[in-house]
Amino acid sequence: MKRFFKENWLVIVTGVVVGLAALLLQALGNPKNMGFCIACFERDIAGALGLHSAAVVQYVRPEVIGIVLGSCIMALIGKEFRAQAGSSPATRFAVGALVMIGALVFLGCPLRMLLRMGGGDLNAFVGLLGFVIGAIIGTVFLKKGFNLGRAYQAKKTEGFVLPVIMLVLFALALLVPTLFNASEKGPGSMHAPVLVAFAVALVVGALAQRSRLCMAGGVRDTVMLKDPHLLWGSVAIFVVVLVGNLIMGNFTAFSFLSQPIAHSNHIWNLLGMVIVGWGSVLLGGCPLRQLVLAGSGNGDSAVTVLGMMGGAALAHNLKLASGADPGVNEAGAYVKYAVTTNAKVAVAIAFVVLLVISLCNILRKKEA
Repeated sequence: MKRFFKENWLVIVTGVVVGLAALLLQALGNPKNMGFCIACFERDIAGALGLHSAAVVQYVRPEVIGIVLGSCIMALIGKEFRAQAGSSPATRFAVGALVMIGALVFLGCPLRMLLRMGGGDLNAFVGLLGFVIGAIIGTVFLKKGFNLGRAYQAKKTEGFVLPVIMLVLFALALLVPTLFNASEKGPGSMHAPVLVAFAVALVVGALAQRSRLCMAGGVRDTVMLKDPHLLWGSVAIFVVVLVGNLIMGNFTAFSFLSQPIAHSNHIWNLLGMVIVGWGSVLLGGCPLRQLVLAGSGNGDSAVTVLGMMGGAALAHNLKLASGADPGVNEAGAYVKYAVTTNAKVAVAIAFVVLLVISLCNILRKKEA
């Protein structure tokens, strides 16, 4: 046991802090079961910038900005800031967009999946199954030689591009908020105080940079290397959120129905997260990890983050994103959300594109 904690204490502490941060931000105004959600928050920023017109999900989320800047600061302190780029940026942009589309079909990234699980949402356990399946598929391709190519050292200014963009965005949101769209109702209108959310996210970003916390990486390493080290961070998040919800009275019972900002269309919950797991492994990290890497100077991860925001815009402009279950109707029957035909087609296309990318990048390595 002593050896276990010696080897895993940092990633466990990071998971505990992330769980506590999510509970705090939820208590201070963030939507239920959404104290932290990288996909949802990037989607909100995309809406605030006018990239999509879904009025209920538009807000410059300081959590995303804080994670990038917290990671950047910690990387600089630890002398781990490495400006690099050139590892198939266009492919990473495309896969990032597909990961976002999958996440919005499910209604959450891997981090929100854990938060929903801790809030009693059984639909998130279906999503977990899909995420693990997808991550295993991606890992199989890694074992067969999948590789997006090496990244090359770049000018230091290249590594600071996304952190500077985030810093400017935060300053403008504070000083000239009328520049951006802002939801007056719906999830986008629900948020913790800006400076509190930003400060909390700085801590999360710094710890995530140091611990390498990554949900997709945990599955990948367990399958490939028989090393569950990173998984313990995810376990810690779930346990802390579950216990915290029980203490705060936010937890009633495990259920598929009437969960906050969730739907109970199981097959699409599962398939959406298969895309997220598969794509995240191909990219080398989940959406949270991509923000952290981008803050640490990785230009390819910065492109991936931009791809995710582009995917969010597509998802809402083309009606690919899911909505919450309407719930009980006037007749007393429970009504589930009906996933759009557009979303179903998009999921099918995403599977084909991920398969093509996976196969082509194995062939490219063999030819090299």
